[in-house]
Amino acid sequence: MAADETRDGVALTNLDGPLFDGAGATKRDLVDYLDAVRDRIIPVLRDRPLSVLRVRPGQQPFMQKNLPKYAPGWVRSVSLWAEASRRQVTYALCDDRKTLLWFANQRAVEYHPALYAGDHPTHLVLDLDPPEHDDSFPLAVRGAFLVRQALAEAGLAGAVKTSGAKGVHVFVPVVPGTATDDLAAATRAVAARAERLDPALATTAFIREDRAGKVFLDSTRAGGATVVAAYSPRIRPGVPVSFPVAWDDLDRVSPGDFTLRTAPGLLEGADPWAAHMPAPQRLPADLVEEGHTIPVARVQAMHEGKRRARARREE
Repeated sequence: MAADETRDGVALTNLDGPLFDGAGATKRDLVDYLDAVRDRIIPVLRDRPLSVLRVRPGQQPFMQKNLPKYAPGWVRSVSLWAEASRRQVTYALCDDRKTLLWFANQRAVEYHPALYAGDHPTHLVLDLDPPEHDDSFPLAVRGAFLVRQALAEAGLAGAVKTSGAKGVHVFVPVVPGTATDDLAAATRAVAARAERLDPALATTAFIREDRAGKVFLDSTRAGGATVVAAYSPRIRPGVPVSFPVAWDDLDRVSPGDFTLRTAPGLLEGADPWAAHMPAPQRLPADLVEEGHTIPVARVQAMHEGKRRARARREE
């Protein structure tokens, strides 16, 4: 296929085709956006096993974890055992502009890096998911402030960004050498403490039907999980992007403020995600200890689901 354009040695094709239904943007817009923010997004992707969400014309979006066999030889990769799927997966490492442009040409719209670099976890992450209605983002913001308070009371600080959908992500960088199981435990404890601050607003209930219209404080992102990267576009109408926000501005923004078209101009040469991110922190022992007493949400939900299924069968 003939290239429409070549950048950094990467052939770019079909640039003027629609990106996806409802995007209001072309593939060229995606390439131009990612190229414009490359100095911000590459640092949050570098050295991290990468999953991407791609969208082909006329098809549903799909998550790509394994690096395709047709990938250029200069795309770095790492082979890891995926416990969830019980298989070896060869993940790409997006460490440079050339690789980012290649992914853009593959119609990789969303970038979901692992929460570890090399062999160590790097961040404690809370994913705040508000209930399903159009004006729910302010609830996610209120939930984020609960998390901020719980962190502050534990002597920790984090940075916040929009998810690019309707939620909010809070990231707390941790010192090298933090054990994954301790990190997971601390994440559960922070969520539980935030829930206790306002149980009418927030919940840690993993089963959706148990959330009763509250903001879900998702504490399951530790370990091998991924979270959409700061500055990543999302496959949603208008192509919003996950965008860093100062805590003082969080209740004055909406997800639609940050899109593939508007985000580069808002940056004005700055990198707010790097600027807002605190230095790596050591997890307090009492937080870790409390977290180890809290059941793992997915496991607890699995057992509860089985119990409810048995109860329904016995009715």
